[in-house]
Amino acid sequence: MERDAALRKELEKMAGSLGAALLGVAFIKEIKKEFYFSDEILRDLDYAISIGVRLSDPVLEEINDAPTKIYYHHYRQANIALDHIAFRVSAFIQAKGYKALPVPASQIMDWKREKGHLSHKNIGRLAGLGFIGRNNLLVNPEFGARFRLVTILTEARLERDAPLQTNCGSCRACIAVCPVGAIKERQEDFDHIKCYERLKEFRDRGIVGQFICGICVKACKGV
Repeated sequence: MERDAALRKELEKMAGSLGAALLGVAFIKEIKKEFYFSDEILRDLDYAISIGVRLSDPVLEEINDAPTKIYYHHYRQANIALDHIAFRVSAFIQAKGYKALPVPASQIMDWKREKGHLSHKNIGRLAGLGFIGRNNLLVNPEFGARFRLVTILTEARLERDAPLQTNCGSCRACIAVCPVGAIKERQEDFDHIKCYERLKEFRDRGIVGQFICGICVKACKGV
């Protein structure tokens, strides 16, 4: 519909002016049962806007065998920036007469299973922003895994995107650097438990204040 295309262009322009590097749209009606929201809240919210901000290459390059203090700060600031963008864009959508639900960029509901209100990376995949790589992260062809995501659920029938039909190919940079061998040849074999245990170790050692690493993010520069 022409209206949907026009609104999408407005949202892209607004998100870009606020610092977003990526924006895609997915139809998510069939996967809403996986979300940590009530059916009532999700009623009619069948579209998802996936927005990404790029991380700083110099910040990531300082990471070696553990996350750094500056990466921890940068990670948190990226989440704050994403939540700000989602808040502003959601308000704009509502001013147009549609419901919009901004989902926090990094509010974890289940740390051991690494689950939030929804999977930002899966919605990003459905919205055409990237593919799930061997590192179990969303990989964008241009930015690699060096970006973070936020999601807005809405009833606005926006023009939507298709998932990318590509993969990591011959790149195995993340496998070589993972300190616990959690990353395997097949993405389906990613060892969530090993990954979680190392994230917990980094936190318990006082290196960072939450479960983050950044080693495989640094290694993934795009394909």
